[in-house]
Amino acid sequence: MKRYLPVFLLLFVLFTACEKVIQLVPDEQPVKLVVDGTIESGQPPVVFLTKSFGFFNQLTPGMLTDAFVRNATVTVSDGQRMVPLKEYPVPVGNGLFFVWSTDTTNPDNILLGKLNTSYTLAIDYEGVRYQAVTTIPGLNRTMDSLWWIPAPQNPDTNRVNVLARLTDPPGRGNYTRYYTARNDSAFVPGFNSVFDDAIVDGISYDVQVFRGQSRNAMFDRDEFGYFRLGDRVRVKLANIDKATYDFWRTWEQNQQNIGNPFGVPIKILGNINNGALRLWGGYGVQIKRLNIPR
Repeated sequence: MKRYLPVFLLLFVLFTACEKVIQLVPDEQPVKLVVDGTIESGQPPVVFLTKSFGFFNQLTPGMLTDAFVRNATVTVSDGQRMVPLKEYPVPVGNGLFFVWSTDTTNPDNILLGKLNTSYTLAIDYEGVRYQAVTTIPGLNRTMDSLWWIPAPQNPDTNRVNVLARLTDPPGRGNYTRYYTARNDSAFVPGFNSVFDDAIVDGISYDVQVFRGQSRNAMFDRDEFGYFRLGDRVRVKLANIDKATYDFWRTWEQNQQNIGNPFGVPIKILGNINNGALRLWGGYGVQIKRLNIPR
């Protein structure tokens, strides 16, 4: 054993000598405008404007309230007329949120989303103009029917799967995002909510509709995707353009990589110019309902 001891000591010295303390100093980024804007078919535009936070900032309720942008000039154009949006305060808890939409007191400023129409959002704030263009596609990919079946091989007999038959038209380039609502809840998107037609081009096919997942709620693996006997279900299928698809695709990939030691950094692809973050998105909406008996 004695003649192997120096080799062991040499290896120990080599490996311990390679240790080095690394201190990561996060890069300070300037505050950026964050745009959350949507326009659905048959609905007025809705725009939230906030300011970005540093990744390591300790958030407080006051900071969230102060993040909302005030006194910007916001307009939406459909190529024929330009409509100014009005800033509305919305009480939430002990604070106020702010949202921009059409002025309901002025009939000349009412603007509702239409299929096969492009819309330009313009925001003038602190001497900078931010712009983005989105298109509400036609109802290209359609939801033809909804039905339910008992969840197979599941010990809880109250759980059910909801299925839908979708039809995709010939020709690639159709993109969709889906949402579900259960009983009296609001619509929430699926955990993986956006799809292209790379492998379903030009066909009708059946697919399971996983129950939407609120990003503000704790993830329940046992309940993931299921509905229950007695539920009143609504499914919203939205046709979207490529830019809207790319944003939500990269956003969801980035979210799912959080905490994954093997995840790869994903750049989220927004469509606002001049360095602003997030999305101005158009949605051609179709909604179907399904009552599941007890």
